[in-house]
Amino acid sequence: MKSVLVLFAEGSEELEAITIVNILRRAGISVTLAGLDEGALRGSRGVVLIPDTTLHEALAHDYDMVVLPGGQPGTNNLKADPRVSKLLKQMSHQGKYVTAICAAPSVLAFAGLLDGKRATSFPGSLDPFPQVMQQGTAVAEDEKLITSRGPGTAIDFALTLVERLAGMPKRHEVEAGLQR
Repeated sequence: MKSVLVLFAEGSEELEAITIVNILRRAGISVTLAGLDEGALRGSRGVVLIPDTTLHEALAHDYDMVVLPGGQPGTNNLKADPRVSKLLKQMSHQGKYVTAICAAPSVLAFAGLLDGKRATSFPGSLDPFPQVMQQGTAVAEDEKLITSRGPGTAIDFALTLVERLAGMPKRHEVEAGLQR
């Protein structure tokens, strides 16, 4: 079974996190929601989430994909945690999927993973990184780097992740259940 680690920091966009976790789990993919800190964390819109585990505990396991939801100040909190950059670089080096949505692609760029790569983000989030080839699409892929624009593209982003991990038939199955 494929496994995914979704990171959640204080101030992350809860709509993106919940959408991604929900859709991946509908596809039968093992998903771990890990908080940077212990206990309940308040998202960017005030919704409180209780992660499955902490990043510290999650680092003891292997994953096929890591996902970073955006939102502020969650994105800045992810960027400020050296464990996150180390994990992203390690997973990329191992040829695993490294993905982010909204403002969080800037965390990938900050870690140097988007240099010369195609990516999309919430408008303006990647502007400080001229080495990124910014795309205007809802979802952008460059090898195993997958990025998306924001809360409004979270379903498309999550379905793309399902497709990459479980194939097009599983994507269609999950999408049919969403009544899109």
